[in-house]
Amino acid sequence: MGNIAELEKIASQVRRDIVRMVHSCQSGHPGGSLGCTEYLIALYFSIMKHDTKFNMKGIEEDLFFISNGHISPVFYSVLARVGYFDVSELATFRKINSRLQGHPATEEGLPGIRMSAGSLGQGLSVACGAALAKRLNNDPRNTFCLMGDGEQQEGQVWEAAMFAAHNKLDHLIATIDYNGQQIDGPVDEVLSLGDLAGKYKAFGWTVLCCEGNDMSAILSMLNEAIDHTGNGKPIMILMKTAMGKGVDFMEGSHKWHGIPPNDVQLEDALNQLEETLGDY
Repeated sequence: MGNIAELEKIASQVRRDIVRMVHSCQSGHPGGSLGCTEYLIALYFSIMKHDTKFNMKGIEEDLFFISNGHISPVFYSVLARVGYFDVSELATFRKINSRLQGHPATEEGLPGIRMSAGSLGQGLSVACGAALAKRLNNDPRNTFCLMGDGEQQEGQVWEAAMFAAHNKLDHLIATIDYNGQQIDGPVDEVLSLGDLAGKYKAFGWTVLCCEGNDMSAILSMLNEAIDHTGNGKPIMILMKTAMGKGVDFMEGSHKWHGIPPNDVQLEDALNQLEETLGDY
């Protein structure tokens, strides 16, 4: 759906949604959300076969699991903008009795949410289970999963990495948001990941790399990843992004991992982001 220019217009609007949502409740995680905007738009508006009527089983659909659930603002915005629920509901983000909790939760019954996310390290395991279930059901569609780079410090990630390779889950396409930042500071200072590409290759994965804030590049890489499916190996995309992308005073700083903009900062951010689809 849509060409590059149209997808980039959606990205500008989604970024406006993100900063407005986090500002409105004075809580949330804008940095990683802004950095992953192109990726989620590429998936939901172009790459994946999915149905906005939403069935939890997702039979004969591509599935997506978000592991770094703190970036819920971008996930909710994309789900709303693509049609899973009304865009006006974004105004309830993190409010009492809202379906749009700070971390996605299945008990809220929000269309598009297939797992409760936020306890880091768990998403890849869930995606492995879903990918294996599709194989057992002779369902040829793909399973996608997004993780953070700081999340790679979790041991469960590497158990899942072994499981995926051992079981040849070759319709599993995982992506790491490789922005180099986590809540306590630069990833390399908190706990360096070393040669992450080499590690996943050693674990038996096909590894691809791309610029995640370039819509054309991420579309090309996701299509390349799909070309690698069916070859006996799970696929990992190392996606280089900038935390806070699109808002100059947020870009590249771990300080914007989990704090909201104030009124002045919101106005500054919105002045940098074109309103293309209409604010909620």
